[in-house]
Amino acid sequence: MAYLDNLAVFVRVVELGNLSAAGRDMRISPAVASNRIKELEKHLGVRLFNRTTRQLMPTEHGGVFYNGAKQVLAAITEAEAAVSALSGQPRGTIKVTAPLGLGRRLIASGIPEFHDKYPDIEVRLRLSDHNVDIMKEGIDVAFRLGLLEDSSLRMRGIMECERVLVAAPEYLERRGEPTTAQELVDRRHDCLLLRFPGMREFFWTLSSPTGPAKFEVRGPFDSDDGDVLTSWALAGRGVVNKPRFDVEHFIREGRLKIILPETPPMPVQLAAVYPHKNLQDPKVRLLLDFMADRCQRLIREALAGK
Repeated sequence: MAYLDNLAVFVRVVELGNLSAAGRDMRISPAVASNRIKELEKHLGVRLFNRTTRQLMPTEHGGVFYNGAKQVLAAITEAEAAVSALSGQPRGTIKVTAPLGLGRRLIASGIPEFHDKYPDIEVRLRLSDHNVDIMKEGIDVAFRLGLLEDSSLRMRGIMECERVLVAAPEYLERRGEPTTAQELVDRRHDCLLLRFPGMREFFWTLSSPTGPAKFEVRGPFDSDDGDVLTSWALAGRGVVNKPRFDVEHFIREGRLKIILPETPPMPVQLAAVYPHKNLQDPKVRLLLDFMADRCQRLIREALAGK
């Protein structure tokens, strides 16, 4: 197993370009990761990386070895999945990612229950509103609100989610309630935006009598954390575009009010995205079934005010 562990570390170092990042990903220290790479280089009798102060780049030998090592690890993963399916006792580790708000409210709270049900399956959860590179980060399942853009991945739709534009009553008293979406574009209102480094423009896609329409909205500040946007909206700082289930309790309490109900944001699909190869992995299928049922139930309860 030591040699396979060395292969796994090597593959992650190539993919992440950094010993520390690979170590964190695999829950080992950079020193241990470095020693595993050295053991491989000694065994093979070649240098696998060109080392710089910031990054490790695979040598020609390293690039060739990476392709073979990745195939070996994939074959072992598939073989283990086949044995788990045959034995009826799925085991192993699943790496999961989800947006911050959705992950906190729908996914994270269910993982202990899932582990109680399947104690031989470990789940590593990473929450981020950034669009995580599933293949590069070695993610098994990503829960997302949005469309699938990468054709190398598979998607399992879970539920279509209504979106709403909301603002605090005190904000609307101060700024007036918009009657058309164009008022948002004309900067008569402050829009609270979910934005990441490198984004140059931002659109809200709203329903209209002629179909979906894009509106280029702006605001005085933005964040890469959707929950921060909600807190700003509650503080009366602007208009936010959110899944209804995420803010329904604030609407019921009167702390947020729906605006432009006749031209709402287009609904968004809650889905699980995963690499093609994971379709046959029984532990992944178990997690997908468990979380799909759980998400549907919790969203319906939230919308019903339970």
